[in-house]
Amino acid sequence: MSELAAKISALMDSTVREETPLAGGSVADVRRIVLADGRELVAKRGAGLVVEARMLRYLAAQSSVPVPAVHHADADLLLMDYIPSGDPITDSVQEHAAQILASLHGITAPMFGLEFDTAIGGLTQPNARNRSWRAFFRDRRLLYMAEEARSADRLPLDLYTRIQKLAEHLDKWIGEDAEPTLIHGDLWGGNLLARGGKLVGLVDPAISYSDPEIELAFTTLFGTFSKAFFVRYDALRPIAPGFFEERRDLYNLYPLLVHVRLFGGSYVGDVETIVWRFGY
Repeated sequence: MSELAAKISALMDSTVREETPLAGGSVADVRRIVLADGRELVAKRGAGLVVEARMLRYLAAQSSVPVPAVHHADADLLLMDYIPSGDPITDSVQEHAAQILASLHGITAPMFGLEFDTAIGGLTQPNARNRSWRAFFRDRRLLYMAEEARSADRLPLDLYTRIQKLAEHLDKWIGEDAEPTLIHGDLWGGNLLARGGKLVGLVDPAISYSDPEIELAFTTLFGTFSKAFFVRYDALRPIAPGFFEERRDLYNLYPLLVHVRLFGGSYVGDVETIVWRFGY
């Protein structure tokens, strides 16, 4: 029996019968575990596991978003329910996801941020609260992750300086009328679990109370959602003019900078394209 299996067996009071690697863990080791008593779990090892468990429990307590129940979390291991899935993200799934996210985005708070820092891709995501969305996005998302990427020597100094200049003029595109809204924060295809034409699970959250447009923007970055999602979502929560034309690209600088910090490579060019588009 492996060291992991022995630990899980002791925690769950049942012997591990099967242990199978799962796809999708780009910054972590993720495995499907079948216990002798028939229970099926996901075991995850990587960075930020305690924070991830706290985020999943927060979503479960505050919303109707389908998330796996957490059974154990420490610095080395996260154990949660396995959710059977694996179906493609069809139009039907997208429409169901739109309903779930519209409901999630109806949960509000007095300020942007959260009472604890969260994580995205294993990286710290600071959430010190602020009443200004523009200031929160500038300081806790755009400039923070640019600095992280620069410190890791993955973001060229010239581009870092141009991002700083762009951040000084966000008022050209971002107003102050957004309401602090609970978001999942990391909506790409690998974090969506689908089965039978429905969205049956959302995993790997990066929660905060933010402008929900930053969530909608991320769903377009890697082609997670398309027209079926946005037609349904817009019918439930109308999307303000200018989102697709301008703010979507501006908000996608944040997840792109996360990818620069984690992986470097071609993501640097994607960031530069957007910064150049906005005149910097």
